[in-house]
Amino acid sequence: MKEIFDKFSAECSKMVTKRYSTSFSLGIYFLNEKLRDPIYAIYGFVRLADEIVDSFHDYDKVLLLSKFKRDCFEAIEEGISLNPVLNSFQYVVNKYHIKIELIELFLQSMKMDLKQELYTPEKYDQYILGSAQVVGLMCLQVFTEGDRKQYEKLKDSAMKLGSAFQKVNFLRDLKADYYTLSRNYFPNVTLSRFSNVEKELIEEEIEAEFKLALIGIRQLPDTSRNGVYLAYVYYKNLFHKIKRSTAEKIMSERIRISSAHKFGLMFDSIIRYKTNTI
Repeated sequence: MKEIFDKFSAECSKMVTKRYSTSFSLGIYFLNEKLRDPIYAIYGFVRLADEIVDSFHDYDKVLLLSKFKRDCFEAIEEGISLNPVLNSFQYVVNKYHIKIELIELFLQSMKMDLKQELYTPEKYDQYILGSAQVVGLMCLQVFTEGDRKQYEKLKDSAMKLGSAFQKVNFLRDLKADYYTLSRNYFPNVTLSRFSNVEKELIEEEIEAEFKLALIGIRQLPDTSRNGVYLAYVYYKNLFHKIKRSTAEKIMSERIRISSAHKFGLMFDSIIRYKTNTI
């Protein structure tokens, strides 16, 4: 029965999420139960595409990404895929009426990672739109459960949150991106002489986006607010740790939040949620 395969597919996406991201897994756990599998499905899809461009160095990445894209859209059209992660993703896309345009933009950003790009401000914005902001919109489509008015109201905040998360990731992963993958997403920045002044300018952008994102988080439905807030709290703390580090330090090591600290943040966010002090 296909119901068994669909359940297995959802479990695969959940496993992908848990293997690759403890922080997002914690956030998803604090969503209403009915929203968890759809968000696991979105994360699983995003993670597989990201792995193609970031990890499969001994294979033809262009071919793999092209095949992944073709399989994705065939799955959405046909309502099934033998790839369990794509099968769970197509179910969510069709159930929640996620726009194909958002998926196209995401895959276009992944394609940009297949070659060394010289990022202008325009290309930087394009990459962040596709790699992060549209993912926030896919999740928002699930959170608002078809309420178009609420979706439009929260759309800008969801995009700001996605952008802030991505820019924090850029700073966190600066060493690996530059030395291992030969990438530099920041326009008009030469990472071989990355300075504290340049770092602070990027941080000002992120700080402003976090502030706008929090406004939207506070207006999310009860079914999703706590989970999204937990992800926000984790990233905000990671951001503050990066801010306390020098440009030289983040070019030489990956800044992390310990597992113990993550669980502390989890309990703090629960208390804030329960006492309505978000």
